[in-house]
Amino acid sequence: MRLFAVINQKGGVGKTTTVANLAYALAERGKQVTVIDLDPQGSLSASLGMNTRNMAGIDEVLMDEASINDVMQVARENLYLVPAGKKLAQIEQMSEGSSAQAKRLNAALKELKGQDFVFIDCPPASGFLVISALYAVQEVIIPVASEYLSLHGLSHLMGTFNMFEKSLGKTFKQWVVVTRFHTRRKLAQDVYHSLIEHFPNKVLSTPIRETSALAESPSFGQTIFEYRGNCNGADDYFSLATDLLEGRTL
Repeated sequence: MRLFAVINQKGGVGKTTTVANLAYALAERGKQVTVIDLDPQGSLSASLGMNTRNMAGIDEVLMDEASINDVMQVARENLYLVPAGKKLAQIEQMSEGSSAQAKRLNAALKELKGQDFVFIDCPPASGFLVISALYAVQEVIIPVASEYLSLHGLSHLMGTFNMFEKSLGKTFKQWVVVTRFHTRRKLAQDVYHSLIEHFPNKVLSTPIRETSALAESPSFGQTIFEYRGNCNGADDYFSLATDLLEGRTL
């Protein structure tokens, strides 16, 4: 079972879009996939069209009030969702979370059976919830929009990972996904090539091209494959799934 935290401290980079569509693409290939909505806003659940507002979720798991199998929902064939839960925002505000509390997610994931992939959609922050996710995973996916400020923020994020690696005594396999890519914009091309230069063998081969369908599909509670399966976004996320399966990087 491969465990991923999908992280970027900057919002609007396609983090939740990447979790939903990458997970769906892998599930379509027969992989057993679980996605965990660790963002108190619950955007991942909404993107999959799941009405989980009054459901227990990962919040109760982190508070040791439920098991992860108890709160798991079937989202699609081969694809399972652990919703955020309405108490998750309270947990994120915890200022004195102990390492024992932060390790509860790690312990919970060990209860999952028969899963090939687990993706944790993290909030755009660096608080208790993100620390919990980093305790639990071996790999991180970092979506980076092809714009200057995203590139600038990535250096800070990589420094944060290095700090966690030292404190946790572990090394993360890091994958960078280029999102919101405009093929005809010079800035996008410059950012893309700069990422490849500064983070060799970490940038997954397929950039996700900007398309309005990717922005529209969550409002219908659908993945890009269900909403408009013949568009660039669907082609790109299907190819990205292959990148991840085969370790294709630039």
